[in-house]
Amino acid sequence: MTTPLLLLLLGLMGAQAMIDQRTAAAMAAGLCKTRPTDLVFIIDSSRSVRPSEFEQVKVFLAKVIEGLDVGPNATRVGVVNYASRVKNEVSLKTHKTKAGLVKAVTKIEPLSTGTMTGLSIQFALNVAFSEAEGARIKSNEISKVAIIVTDGRPQDNVKDVAQRARDAGIEIFAIGVGRVDMSTLKQMASEPLDDHVDYVESYSVIEKLTKKFQEAFCVSDLCATGDHDCEQVCISSPGSFKCACKEGFTLMDDGRSCSACSNAATDVVFLIDGSKSVRPENFELVKKWINQIIDKLDVSDSKAHVGLVQYSSAVKQEFPLGRYNNKKDLKDAVKKMAYMERGTMTGQALRFLTDSSFSFMSGARPGVTKVGIVFTDGRSQDYIGEAAKKAKELGIKMYAVGVGNAVEDELKEIASEPTGEHYFYTADFKTMTQIGKKLQINICQEEDPCECDSLVKFQKKVEDALQALTKKLESMSKRIALLENKIV
Repeated sequence: MTTPLLLLLLGLMGAQAMIDQRTAAAMAAGLCKTRPTDLVFIIDSSRSVRPSEFEQVKVFLAKVIEGLDVGPNATRVGVVNYASRVKNEVSLKTHKTKAGLVKAVTKIEPLSTGTMTGLSIQFALNVAFSEAEGARIKSNEISKVAIIVTDGRPQDNVKDVAQRARDAGIEIFAIGVGRVDMSTLKQMASEPLDDHVDYVESYSVIEKLTKKFQEAFCVSDLCATGDHDCEQVCISSPGSFKCACKEGFTLMDDGRSCSACSNAATDVVFLIDGSKSVRPENFELVKKWINQIIDKLDVSDSKAHVGLVQYSSAVKQEFPLGRYNNKKDLKDAVKKMAYMERGTMTGQALRFLTDSSFSFMSGARPGVTKVGIVFTDGRSQDYIGEAAKKAKELGIKMYAVGVGNAVEDELKEIASEPTGEHYFYTADFKTMTQIGKKLQINICQEEDPCECDSLVKFQKKVEDALQALTKKLESMSKRIALLENKIV
């Protein structure tokens, strides 16, 4: 009889087998990445390790290194050589490339004295994994791993110091060779021991462990292997992924599908700072930035309408909503906007936005989503609080964009919630195009519950009419039957 526990174990074994197959396939296809790791090899070069055997250890190290993503932001590798004394052969900060690491490993010479394994672990804990030697601050994103290779019984205690190393977050793999003491390996290694303790009969076959460690550090690139369900863009991270969307699309709540949401009617008004601090050459960049955003809108008589207001010490409506209903005319009108070059009365401009720009007289449509995009390069010379608050209370979705000397607190005060999605800042006008790419005005049309009610009412009327018709047909059938009987 198959018990639930046995079924669970079989399921787990099947899942693990699938993971192992995926890892093997990823390695074969060259789709492995290694998670960011601080890795330190601790190698025994006591007198029991002959020179030729020590060379085989170095070949093993080189082959494991070949399977890693070596780099300052990926895997950093160090090597500690020990016998009766300990020598820091390679620091985590020393080599930033595989070639440099492998070359350094080939030059390591055996110390050929006793076997102070506990001393080497203490050295790794205190020195090799220190920030001074290139180790990174402890975090969930960066693994710390030690691989110990030894062939004998240590002449000092390893149990307590290994426990301290593990408590410090270091994952320990212990590899024993030949006449090694197996109980010592188990005292050093992390749990589960089956995964962290290895034994080989001699140094001549230590290379067979290479594949195990390459797989241990291998994290499949799930985007490259196709193990994802992203609709448009997949972004890899070690052992995981996240979905994103192409420019002009928005990631939906399910985290994988994308929506353009360009089918909704929207009234968009740009409120542009034309003060003297902007300067003429930068004002031209601002106009290009406006047109970059217009390119992403579905401009038409029934969809997006765009208005443009420039402000400095005064406020000027360049053109109202609905005057231009195609992108070409809109962009041409933006290009013709003349630079005002005076003060920075942002509060006054915001009041104009709420009182005039989105009024019926200025072309605003009732029941249509309203979006205000405010651009400024400096501190306002008047108070903005009340006007900014009123704009949001009226239901206008407010975006605030600042450049140069713009005050981020003012931008946040203008922006709608969540603030992080509605305010943007850059120090340089030349990088405004990056803001243009991030700023997505994708307003999705919400379902009108009234329309649903109307549909339900219509459906009910149809059903009632069908029932009435059915009754009439039944009555007519009965009459026809009576007439037929009379004729007969």
